[in-house]
Amino acid sequence: MLSTEERSAKERLIVALDVATSDEATRIVEELRSEVGAFKIGLQLFTAAGADFVRGLTSAGHRVFLDLKFHDIPNTVAKASVEAARLGVWMINVHALGGSEMMRRAFGNVADVCEAEGLLRPKMIAVTLLTSSDDSTLPEIGIAGSAESLVVRLADLANSSGLDGVVASAKEAQQIKRSLKETFMIVTPGIRPVGATNNDQKRVITPGGAVAMGSTHLVVGRPILEAADRVAAARSIVSEISLAMVS
Repeated sequence: MLSTEERSAKERLIVALDVATSDEATRIVEELRSEVGAFKIGLQLFTAAGADFVRGLTSAGHRVFLDLKFHDIPNTVAKASVEAARLGVWMINVHALGGSEMMRRAFGNVADVCEAEGLLRPKMIAVTLLTSSDDSTLPEIGIAGSAESLVVRLADLANSSGLDGVVASAKEAQQIKRSLKETFMIVTPGIRPVGATNNDQKRVITPGGAVAMGSTHLVVGRPILEAADRVAAARSIVSEISLAMVS
């Protein structure tokens, strides 16, 4: 029987199903279903397997974070977000750079449809700055200032637009936590256990370090997917999360 702390730590771990086929994703889900809190489906798997695969996972009781980073005109994002909610996913994201009107419209439409259709409203969070980007990336896209200042500003915008949280590096989590409500979610990718390679991520941190700095949920892909023993890799990360929660 898991303790309350162990259960909470497990629920904070989201495994990224960054694989090419539904068969491979299904094998990973079956392997890790008792070890983690949710599974993330991103652009690669969604493009390969489609909405029916997502619906199959949610119908089987799995928590799914649909990571498609909607970024378009407000009406288009709102309608896409509603369709994502109808898939039964636990969480969806939009891109904060789409602006407050886009985020408010998406949140409002989803809330209205879920109430009208008796659906559980998914958590709605906003991407701030990809963890593959850093201070050197911003001038290329015409943004002045530091990555940290941009992330915090976009987190404030997402919060004021009604969203439940953001995707952000743990390196910005402390400042976000200081200025926003305790229940505001900070979902952090770019998690790398000690000894793992960074791959194409730049703003990375260990699982324990991320939780200590204020991240509420951690997205982990390759360090688990490419491990010789995926269950052991997931359990090691959950253990590190649990220790950070009580320290």
